[in-house]
Amino acid sequence: MAGRINDEDVKAVRDAVPIDAVVSEYLQLRPGGGGNLKGLCPFHDEKSPSFHVSPSKGLYHCFGCQEGGDTLDFVMKLDHLSFSEAVERLAAQAGITLRYEEGGYGRASQQGERTRLVEAHRTAAQFYTERLAEAEAEPARRFLRERGFAEPAFERFGLGYAPAGWDHLTRFLRGRGFSDKELLLSGLAQEARNGRPIDRFRGRLLWPIRDITGEVVGFGARRLREDDSGPKYLNTPETPIYRKSQVLYGIDLAKRDIAKANRAVVVEGYTDVMACHLAGVTTAIATCGTAFGGEHVKILRRVLMDNAQSEVIFTFDGDAAGQQAALRAFEDDQKFAARTSIAVTPGGLDPCDLRQAEGDAAVLKVVEDRSPLFDFAIRSTVARFNLDTAEGRSAALEEAAPVVARIKDVAIQHEYAVRLAGLIGILDTQFVVRRIAQLARWARERQSSGQHGQHGARRAARPGGGAPAPAAERAAAPPPSGPALHLRSPAHQVERELLKLALQRPELVAPAFDAYGADEFTAPPYAEVRRAIEWAGGVEEAERERDFLTRVREAAADDAARTLVTELAVEPPRISRRGREPDREYAGTQLVAVRLAAVQARLAELEGSARRLEAQRELERSAEVRREIWTLQQYGIALRERGAAAL
Repeated sequence: MAGRINDEDVKAVRDAVPIDAVVSEYLQLRPGGGGNLKGLCPFHDEKSPSFHVSPSKGLYHCFGCQEGGDTLDFVMKLDHLSFSEAVERLAAQAGITLRYEEGGYGRASQQGERTRLVEAHRTAAQFYTERLAEAEAEPARRFLRERGFAEPAFERFGLGYAPAGWDHLTRFLRGRGFSDKELLLSGLAQEARNGRPIDRFRGRLLWPIRDITGEVVGFGARRLREDDSGPKYLNTPETPIYRKSQVLYGIDLAKRDIAKANRAVVVEGYTDVMACHLAGVTTAIATCGTAFGGEHVKILRRVLMDNAQSEVIFTFDGDAAGQQAALRAFEDDQKFAARTSIAVTPGGLDPCDLRQAEGDAAVLKVVEDRSPLFDFAIRSTVARFNLDTAEGRSAALEEAAPVVARIKDVAIQHEYAVRLAGLIGILDTQFVVRRIAQLARWARERQSSGQHGQHGARRAARPGGGAPAPAAERAAAPPPSGPALHLRSPAHQVERELLKLALQRPELVAPAFDAYGADEFTAPPYAEVRRAIEWAGGVEEAERERDFLTRVREAAADDAARTLVTELAVEPPRISRRGREPDREYAGTQLVAVRLAAVQARLAELEGSARRLEAQRELERSAEVRREIWTLQQYGIALRERGAAAL
C-alpha cells in the first residue's frame, strides 16, 4: 500500500506551482479586477466568464457552479485524479522529490494509477521517437518525405516508429519497471491468444496524442506495409487517461496561438495539422478518429474565451463527403458564441495535399478565404434543387428554411432569411421571413413543452405536489448549500465585505477583527466562516502563517462552508470594482458597520428585557439592564463619530 506523502512536501508543492500557471494550461485567463484573473469555467458550460482565479491566494472559484479550491483541488477535479496523483503530477512539474511517511523517495510502486499510465506513455513516446531514426523505419520516413515533411518536422511533432516485432515496446517498458497490468490498462499492449501482452502498434508510423497540458495520453498509428491487415489508422483504445471525444490533436501546440489570435482552425487529420502549422496556420487542431462533438466544443470554448470576437474555422474537402461533414459541423455551431466559418479546400485536396501541390501560401489562402458556416450550409442545401421551376423553389425553401430557423441570434436569422429569398429567387421576401420566424417559434414551443412535460412528470410522481420525492430522486438532487443569503440586505453585504477583507487583506482588519464574535454575523453561513477564521488562529496569525487560507479552509465545518471560504477569498472587494484598492479607511468602515449592526441588535434585545422586568416590577434588575443600554448607546455614538478609532 502506498505511503502517505509528507505534509511538508505537499505544502512545498502548493507553494511552488502558481495556480494561474496550472489553470492557464487548460483555459484562457484574462484580468478580472482586484488582482484576479477570469475565464470560462471548465466544470460547467457557460458563455460569460464566471470562473475567477486569485494568484495571490492560490485559489479559484466559479461564481456560476460554486466549484472552488486550491491548485491541487483544480487538478484533482478536472483530471479526475486522487490527492496523491495530483501532488505527484505537480511535484514532477516543479522538480520536487516527494517523501512518503513509510520512508523512501517517490518509488514507482507508490505512484497513483494515472501518474503511472502517463509515465508509461511518456517513456513509450521516447522509445518510438528513437526507433524512427533506425534503418527499419525507412518506410515511415519515406511516407513523411513524400508528403512534404522534412526531419525537423519529425522532432517538432514528436513522431515515432513502432518496430514490426511482437513485443519490442513491451519488453522495454517491463525493463523500466512497468507491470503487465499497467501495459494492458494503458492500451500500449494487448493480450495475445496465449494470454501474454504484446505490442498494440507494430510496424507503423506513430503520432503522439497529447492532452491540453502536453502530456502524452495516446498514439495514432498509420499503416505502412501491404501485409498489415489492420485499419489504415489505428488509435489507442479508450483508457483511464485517453477519451477520444475529449482530446484534440495539436491542442498542446496550438492553444497559445489560438488564445492570442482568438481563432481556431479545425482540420481532419494528423498530417493536415502538421501541414497547417508548417504553413503558418499555427492554430490548427484535429479530432482523433471521431467526429467533432460537444466535448471538443467545450475544450475550444475555454481556450478561446468564447465570445463574439472569436472564430472557429472548419476546413473540409470540397467533395460531397466534405460538404456533409461541414453541414454536420453546423449543428455544433450553435454551441459557440464565436463566429463559425467554413474553409473548403479546392479540388478535393486536404490541407496536406494542398501544401504539397501548391505550397504554404495556398494553405494560408484557404483559411483566409473562409466563408460563414451559416452561408455555406444554406447554399449547400439550396444547390440540391432545380430553382428554375416553382416546385423546385418551393422544395428548396422547405429544406433550407429550418436551417435558417435554427440560428439563435434573431438579427442574424433575419438577415439570412432575406438572403435565402434572394438565393432561391422568391420575390416576396417577407413571406420567407415570416415562414422562418414561424418555424423558429414552433421549435421554441416544442422545446418549452418538452421541458414542461418533464416537470409535469416529476410533479405527477408526487401526488398533490407535496409528498416526498422518491429515494432515487432525492439521491440525485444536489445537496443543500446552507441557509439562503439575502445579499440585498445591507447587513449581509457589509458582513460579506468584511469577511472578504479578513481573508484577502487580513493586515487591514487586524487586530480588531479577532475581537468580533461569530454572533455579530447575522447570516449563518458567514458566522461559520468567522468561526473557521478563529479556529485557524485569527487574522493576526495570517502574516506569520503563509498557509493561512489553507488553514481556514481546513477548519471549515463542512463542504458548504469550505466553498464559501474559497468564494470570499477570490471575489474582489466592492471598492476594487470601482478601480480602487481597499485600504485601512475602507476596512475600518466595514468593521464599524458590522459592529454598529451588532450594537443595535443587542440594544433591541436589552430594551425588550428591560421592559419585561419593569412590567414585572423587577426594578433593581431593570436598572442594571438600563445601565448596560446606556453604555452601549454611548459606544454606538462613539462609533458613529470616531469610526474605527472607537473600536
